[in-house]
Amino acid sequence: MNLQNSRPIPRSHAIYTIAIIGFIYTLHLVIPMYSNSSFLSLFADERTVGYIYMAGAAVSILGFLLIPSIIRKLGNYSVALWMVLIQILLFWGLTTATSPTSIAIFFILQTATIAMIGLNLDIFLEVYTDATNVGSVRGLYNTSLNASWVIAPLIGSMLVNGNNNYHNTYVAGLFMLIPLFYLIYRNFPRFPDPNYQHFSPWQLAKHIYKNKNWDKLFAANLVLQTFYAWMVVYSPIYLNKVIGFNWDQIGIILVVMLTSFVLIQYPLGKLADKKYGEKEIMIAGFILMGLATMALAFIHTNNIAVWAIALFMTRVGAASAEIMMETYFFKTVSPRDAAALGVFRITRPLAYFLAPLISIIGLIYLNDSNMFLIVGAICLLALIPIATIKDTN
Repeated sequence: MNLQNSRPIPRSHAIYTIAIIGFIYTLHLVIPMYSNSSFLSLFADERTVGYIYMAGAAVSILGFLLIPSIIRKLGNYSVALWMVLIQILLFWGLTTATSPTSIAIFFILQTATIAMIGLNLDIFLEVYTDATNVGSVRGLYNTSLNASWVIAPLIGSMLVNGNNNYHNTYVAGLFMLIPLFYLIYRNFPRFPDPNYQHFSPWQLAKHIYKNKNWDKLFAANLVLQTFYAWMVVYSPIYLNKVIGFNWDQIGIILVVMLTSFVLIQYPLGKLADKKYGEKEIMIAGFILMGLATMALAFIHTNNIAVWAIALFMTRVGAASAEIMMETYFFKTVSPRDAAALGVFRITRPLAYFLAPLISIIGLIYLNDSNMFLIVGAICLLALIPIATIKDTN
C-alpha cells in the first residue's frame, strides 16, 4: 500500500494531520460508545453484557501482544490501513447482523480493532514528536480527541432518538472511517518506521521492570482506565434506569461533562513541558476524581444541571491525571519501543475486563448508587504508586 512517489510529510504538518485523524477516529468510536451497553442489553441481560465486554477486552489484550511483531514486519502505515478496513467490515456487520451470537462476535472484534488503530496513531505521533515538546504535542492530540468526546455523545443520542435506533450509531461510525482511511493513505505512505525492538514476553516484562517508574505509571493508568470503563458502561444505564433521564437529557449531561477534557488538557500539557512536574498534577487529579466520584452516591435528584456539574468535576480530575500520565510516559519511551507502548495501552482493555467484575461482585452486596463509593475509592488507590514516581523535571 505504499505510494513510492510521495514526499515525506513535514513534522509540523504530520502532527496536525494526526490530530485531525485522531479527531475522526475518536468520533467514529464514541458515537456508539455510550449506547453500546444499551444496544447489547436488547438481547442480553446485564451480566451477559459484562461478559461480552470482558471478551472484547481479552481479545484486545491478545492483539496488543501480537501486533508489535506484525508492525515490525509490515510497517505501521500498512497495518494501520488494514486495521481501518477491518473496522469498516465489522461496523457493517453490526448494522446488518440479526442473531445475538453474530452481534456479540462483531462487537468483540471491533473492540479489539479500535484498540489496535489507536496504537497505530500513537506510533505515528511518537515518531514525529520532538523530545522538548512532548506535553504540548500530547496535549494538542488529546484535545483533538476530546473534542470528539464532547460532540459525539450528543450525536449518538440524537441518532438513537429515544427509539432504540442503535444501528444508526454504527452506520455513522462506519462513514467516519472512510475519511480516516483516506487521510492515513494520503499522508503517510513514506512513514519512517523506526527499528522496532523485538522482545519475547519474558524479555518485555524485564524491560518494563527496569524502568522503575513505568510499572507504577502502568498501575495508576490501569486505575484511570478502569474508572473510564466503568463509567462508560454503567453510568448511562444508571442515569437512564435509576435516575430517570431520557437519552436527550443524558446527551446534554455528557457534553457538559466532557468539555473538561477540551478545556484543561492542552494548557496542562504545556505547563508540564515548561514549569511543573507531572507528579503533583497527577496526584491532585486522582484526589479530585476519587472524591467527586464518591459524592455521586449521595445525589438522587433528577436535575440535569446538578448531574452535569457533578460529573464534570469527576472528569476535571480524570483529565488532569490522564494528560500527566501521557506526558510522563511519552517523555520516557522511545519510538522504537512499540512493545512497551502496547503494554501501556493494554491497561485500556484490561480495564474493560475489570470494570464488569467490579459491578458483578459489588452489586451482590451494594445497591446501584453505592457503587460510586467503590469506584471512587479505587481511584484514590492510584495515589499509592504515584507517590513514589520520580518526576521528569
